[in-house]
Amino acid sequence: MIPNAPSHNHTHANSSANNRTLPPSVFTLPPTAQLEALYTIIRNKDTSRGDLLFYSDRIIRLLVEEGLNHLPVIKKSVVTPTGATYDGVGFEGKICGVSILRAGEAMEAGLREVCRSMRISKILIKGALKHLVYMGRRINSWDGFQDEETAQPKLFYSKFPQDIAKRYVLLLDPMLATGGSAMKAVDVLMEHGVGEERIIFINLISSPEGLKTFCAKFPRLKVITGWIDQGLNEKAYIIPGLGDFGERSGSVEQEWGWEEMVFDGSTGRIAWLARHSIFVHDATLDDASVPLFL
Repeated sequence: MIPNAPSHNHTHANSSANNRTLPPSVFTLPPTAQLEALYTIIRNKDTSRGDLLFYSDRIIRLLVEEGLNHLPVIKKSVVTPTGATYDGVGFEGKICGVSILRAGEAMEAGLREVCRSMRISKILIKGALKHLVYMGRRINSWDGFQDEETAQPKLFYSKFPQDIAKRYVLLLDPMLATGGSAMKAVDVLMEHGVGEERIIFINLISSPEGLKTFCAKFPRLKVITGWIDQGLNEKAYIIPGLGDFGERSGSVEQEWGWEEMVFDGSTGRIAWLARHSIFVHDATLDDASVPLFL
């Protein structure tokens, strides 16, 4: 195994991370005028859904490429069309993407554009939905859906490859505010045998508070973030931020008239209720979602 040379911890000249010392496990993209222009577009409240997707995908591809730089490689020789031998490298192990629903799904396209055949799994944690129907009962508040002792986010659903413990995981969530959902997702991955050092968290925008909390709990996990913002406001929103990325990027709610999500604890089935369809995520199915047209 040949460990990749670590990248430098970059900070953006106009971010609040300037004059702050980043944890050694945090890596940001090199500050360039092009990157700042991309963030200016996706932060603009008047940017169309199509432009938001296009330009955020450009950033996500850069983030994924940076994340891949931190994976270990092994020596690999190939024969070129000229008949010569080229001594290069290949990745040391299998890779898996895991998106945190709902907003994390919007990052999957960018991931697949870099890694075509990568397996992508999903994880659903309290706080990702506006409301939920659980076992036939509509839940508008989240009472009873948090850990009673810690009041921390609670897992609703996860579906991973059987060999997840042997894979390197790229964990996807566009925004790191308080870090609660991301930390719960890492806890779940580690419960499935994934080593902390085998997880790379990739996101578009982080708050300094969230990074500090997240990295303090998981010091061996690497974070690849595109931008570190000023901080959180009194509502725990990232400022200046870019709003609700899941809604703005055209989640099921916007594109399909999404209303609610149903979780059946007895079967492990999750259904997104839409205006014209029901999208089912079944623990017995390998496909991420199966549209059942009404």
